[in-house]
Amino acid sequence: MDIRTREAVRYLGYGRHAVDEHTLALVESSFKELEQSACERIIYRIFDLDFQADGHIIIGKMNINSRNLERNLSGCEKVIVLGATLGAKVDMLLRKYALSDMARVVVLQACAAALLEEYLDVWQEQEAAEQEKEGYYLRPRFSPGYGDFSIEHQEMILRMLDTAKTIGLTMTDSSMLTPSKSVTAIIGLSRLQTSCHKKGCESCDKKDCIYRR
Repeated sequence: MDIRTREAVRYLGYGRHAVDEHTLALVESSFKELEQSACERIIYRIFDLDFQADGHIIIGKMNINSRNLERNLSGCEKVIVLGATLGAKVDMLLRKYALSDMARVVVLQACAAALLEEYLDVWQEQEAAEQEKEGYYLRPRFSPGYGDFSIEHQEMILRMLDTAKTIGLTMTDSSMLTPSKSVTAIIGLSRLQTSCHKKGCESCDKKDCIYRR
């Protein structure tokens, strides 16, 4: 089982349980369909990072109060603020199957999430190589909605990046991104190379989550 398949299975909530052949076949065919529909796009900018005495973090015009993000960015001088999406055609594909095959929709949702993560991981590896030339090292991605980093900050991130014009990424009144298979995130840039900063499931306190790695 390759990494993307393993991630899709995790998103499906199998945890460490065995996956049946029918589900694996559905995952494989879903990835094939998504590869034909996805139009991956990313936009990012680099901002100076300012830690305030009261514990707030200033990034551009964004004022953030988050202990979790503060720990993630400890020792950083700058940050990458990014938005990324698989595009509107993935949403169209999901709506098409929603009329006739909800089981496939569930699998497509999981596979799309895994595909987006894979895209971001590849991009981040490439960006890490570029930043290292300038003497900076990347921290793990940290998105609004992680821990106490409020999801409401997504609106300002979209404005800072002008994502509606640059990559077609907008937001609903309830702070949900559109297209749905999209993400915003902050990545710290530090002069110090560290390997102790964890991301995702490894940094989450919810030990009984069915989606945990």
